[in-house]
Amino acid sequence: AALLWGTVLLACSCGPGPPRVGAAPLLAATYVLDDADGLGRGGDGATSRLLVNYQEPYRSQILDYLFKPNFGASLHILKVEIGGDAQSTDGTEPSHMHYENDENYFRGYEWWLMKEAKKRNPKIKLIGLPWAFPGWIGKGENWPYDYPDVTAYYIVSWILGAKQYHDLDIDYIGIWNERAFSSKYIKLLRYTLDKHGLEQVRIIASDRLWEPISFVMMIDSELHGVVDVIGAHYPGTKTVQDAILTGKKLWSSEDYSTFNDDVGAGCWARILNQNYVNGNMTSTIAWNLVASYYEELPFGRCGLMTAQEPWSGHYKVESPIWITAHTTQFTQPGWFYLQVDGHLEGGGSFVALTDGLGNLSIIIETMSHNHSKCIRPPLPNFSVVPQRATFYLRGSFYMVETLQVWHSRLDFESGNSSLFQQLRPIKVWKGRFSLDLNVDEVYTLTTLRTGRKCGYPEPPPPQPFPSNYRDDFNIRNPPFSEAPNFADQTGVFEYFVNASDPGDHVFTLRQVVVQRPITWVSDADQTISVIGNFQWVNMTVTCDIYIEKPGDGGVFIAGRVDNGGIYVRRTKGVFFWVFADGTYRVTGDLAGNVILMKGLAGVRDNAWHTLTLNIQGNSASGLLNGYPLWENVTVSKPGNGWAALGTRSFEFAQFDNFQVE
Repeated sequence: AALLWGTVLLACSCGPGPPRVGAAPLLAATYVLDDADGLGRGGDGATSRLLVNYQEPYRSQILDYLFKPNFGASLHILKVEIGGDAQSTDGTEPSHMHYENDENYFRGYEWWLMKEAKKRNPKIKLIGLPWAFPGWIGKGENWPYDYPDVTAYYIVSWILGAKQYHDLDIDYIGIWNERAFSSKYIKLLRYTLDKHGLEQVRIIASDRLWEPISFVMMIDSELHGVVDVIGAHYPGTKTVQDAILTGKKLWSSEDYSTFNDDVGAGCWARILNQNYVNGNMTSTIAWNLVASYYEELPFGRCGLMTAQEPWSGHYKVESPIWITAHTTQFTQPGWFYLQVDGHLEGGGSFVALTDGLGNLSIIIETMSHNHSKCIRPPLPNFSVVPQRATFYLRGSFYMVETLQVWHSRLDFESGNSSLFQQLRPIKVWKGRFSLDLNVDEVYTLTTLRTGRKCGYPEPPPPQPFPSNYRDDFNIRNPPFSEAPNFADQTGVFEYFVNASDPGDHVFTLRQVVVQRPITWVSDADQTISVIGNFQWVNMTVTCDIYIEKPGDGGVFIAGRVDNGGIYVRRTKGVFFWVFADGTYRVTGDLAGNVILMKGLAGVRDNAWHTLTLNIQGNSASGLLNGYPLWENVTVSKPGNGWAALGTRSFEFAQFDNFQVE
């Protein structure tokens, strides 16, 4: 039998509750659980940006809810992006190799996140997957497979760096998120892994659909030999015959992606069970782990919990965390699914898992259609009714006498849901027990006594982003490569030490991507990082700027910036540009197509200048080095948005003494 490698990502006061009293159920059915027949098959981009900026103790509390065993979500798997300097949904993540001769294994926050997860659960499985690649890998083409040896070297370098610099063992590696795969590249990746002593690293393919990867594996025995797991995205709990015929482990390697209210919790409860019941999938990975990005970016709050206010310390343990616990606290990678048809007669589903040593965990969900819709794919109609389920335990489970009971009920009438409560144990009589199931419930029945619903005192209340914010970037040994709260949307902005500058600008923020990456979506042609409160209307943004590129180089500061993430190319706002040729522009969009004003500024490259942008009501004005340069420019739309800074193209440029009021 294959092993169950994981169930979920993607993510203490504990006492028994009162017994359940319910109305008479309408329907009764029996189910047999037996291990005698042999065991069954088993097996985010830029979304944690704001998490690293939380102050203690709140940051550690959030991590405990996600990763600490028998505490909250107790996750079995952490899947991270291998940063590619390009937009991957809600921002860009930096690559470990911006340029061909460059290696740095301390950029971004994924190294930190993996170490924090491992610190709490040394047994957690780690997966790396690229969404995008630095431009040099394609040698000018927007394609990572023309030089597969280069791409394999780049990916293997990341795995080796994880071990060398962070003592992290990567368990699984993916190919290219939701994009084409190359059989030649996958085989070369396996060869390169083995050549570097990384035989234990398994390959997942292709993080898209079941086909064509399953079909190609069936006709290409060499490819079949090197792919260990077939990973599909948003499979709607279904698989295909080709995938089953490969005999490989089947995973839903990205799923959920749904707003994290109780409907999101219902979606998560349903697919966690039904991905196995309907589709033989033994792992389900949630995108995304924790909603730690500005909520107005794409897919706001589509994480297992919410932590998007590092400036206040506020976070929220959402109901999907406790739905996760129903599975993760009572199973482990290495457990087996029992071979049983897990459909309940009255609608809903159950799965049963064992460690092969006599322990048994049964997870039951009765989510109704309208209360368990995921963001995708569309969900066909079905009905769920109250029912009585009788289970017969056979084989080695016949001797079980009591089962611990954990219960959640999603209440869509009053909004008063009951989440992950321990109820009275159930007595098993000669291998038989019954349970009355209502609609929109989750039960875990288990021989394990280790379950805990733990918690911390309420975090601080929510606060808007500070209305007067400044950063001089003066930090000698920053714990992270990026300045807090800046959310890069194209390009990468890093702390920089200007060794040659004798003046006030030794420590700056620098845009470092100088070649368009192999993109995953349509990154902008300009670079941009946003910051602040999306609801801001009137604002003054000031920043010292330094154009490094002679000729056609240029930089901007902006306000009322209305877009980012996968929609970054269509970003509008009020943009104040200065260029190395001495001109300036005011535009209503990032692309620079809507020109509101232009003229001469006298700015030159390789010199520091101070830009100030003031937006009040329908009017904007700009200052250069403290003196008015342009004023009374009429601005109508957008009416609100973030502050931002950036560059005209993929070019080096520096920023210092950023301030927004």
